[in-house]
Amino acid sequence: MSQTDYWELQIKINPDLEDIVAEFCFENLPCEGVVLAEEAYKDLEMISTTEGTLKVFLTEEPQNLEQLLKSERELLKSRGLSDEELGSWEHVISNKPNEDWSKKWKEKWDITRVTDKIVIVPDWLSYEDKEGEVVIRLEPGCAFGTGTHQTTQLCMKALEKYMKKGDKVADIGMGSGILSICAKKLGASYVHGCDIDEDVIDVAKENAVKNGVTLLSEPNSGEGVFFELNTADKIQEKFDFVCANILHNVLAEIMGDLKNIMKSGAIMSLSGILDEKKPVVLEAIKRENLEIIEEIHQDQWTSFVVRKVD
Repeated sequence: MSQTDYWELQIKINPDLEDIVAEFCFENLPCEGVVLAEEAYKDLEMISTTEGTLKVFLTEEPQNLEQLLKSERELLKSRGLSDEELGSWEHVISNKPNEDWSKKWKEKWDITRVTDKIVIVPDWLSYEDKEGEVVIRLEPGCAFGTGTHQTTQLCMKALEKYMKKGDKVADIGMGSGILSICAKKLGASYVHGCDIDEDVIDVAKENAVKNGVTLLSEPNSGEGVFFELNTADKIQEKFDFVCANILHNVLAEIMGDLKNIMKSGAIMSLSGILDEKKPVVLEAIKRENLEIIEEIHQDQWTSFVVRKVD
């Protein structure tokens, strides 16, 4: 195989799980880029028109591909997702000659305006910041949280609407760090981000530096962001605002831990919830005696904004 060749893996998935499956690919495969093949991109030669086909661009043919995909799909099923919600995960891999695929992959991405104020700009695109805007620059596909997925945008909208300047914020399951960066740029004094995936810590730090956000080496040691490998139940601090953009069943399972890191009267944005999975999260909210302030919808996704009342 020529050094300029690459491998293209196509996986049939539910488009709503694009970020989750993409994160798996970046972490477990020799992956250089992903793109979801949708009708909107049919003019690009590299992309099929089959909605729900995730194209993954690899530097080499991965070992144990069948087992890796099977194990990940079974893991997601064990977390409460049905076969219909997952998609078939039928897949095919083929060797391709280099046609500057990295450039075509980047063509899929554009500037994303989440709200009138919050703008996500891919690294390679130029953008002149306008007065009053919160502009976040990322390389899409580096880790979960690119700013294009509905669940991330729902959290951003809640941050803009409910977070106060000077608030201390927790970002649980931070992924790329995009919500931490957004919170800091919106005026948070301190943001504590944590994740259970060791690989995303360095990515989040790089993104923070890229966006001019101060990195802290110790928790609660000044104004800036602190990222660590950790879970909510082990955090000792209390926060004014909490972001948790995680799968619905995980949200339900750790709702008590999330409540414990909230100050009295604190606000929390709960996202990552498919509409049909709302009852699972609502039951956990009720169990922990959290007050629902707002229920926000975007496509088939729901986010709850809640307040700690005790």
